[in-house]
Amino acid sequence: MRGTSIFGVLVVIWLIIGAVAAGQRGYYNNEETNCAELGTILVTIVAGPLNYVGANPKVECELPQPSQ
Repeated sequence: MRGTSIFGVLVVIWLIIGAVAAGQRGYYNNEETNCAELGTILVTIVAGPLNYVGANPKVECELPQPSQ
């Protein structure tokens, strides 16, 4: 039981570090967020401390256009 709680705390700390890294890169400043920007924010948060050792994850996506 104790190992599970330690793992949970480590995951939360990992994600907080990723959220701080996204904030330092200015990803939260844009009011109009598109698919690629949202994806980049999410992978930056998931990458956590890896952002500080050179990881700079980016996501590219294009949403399909509606038919006319």
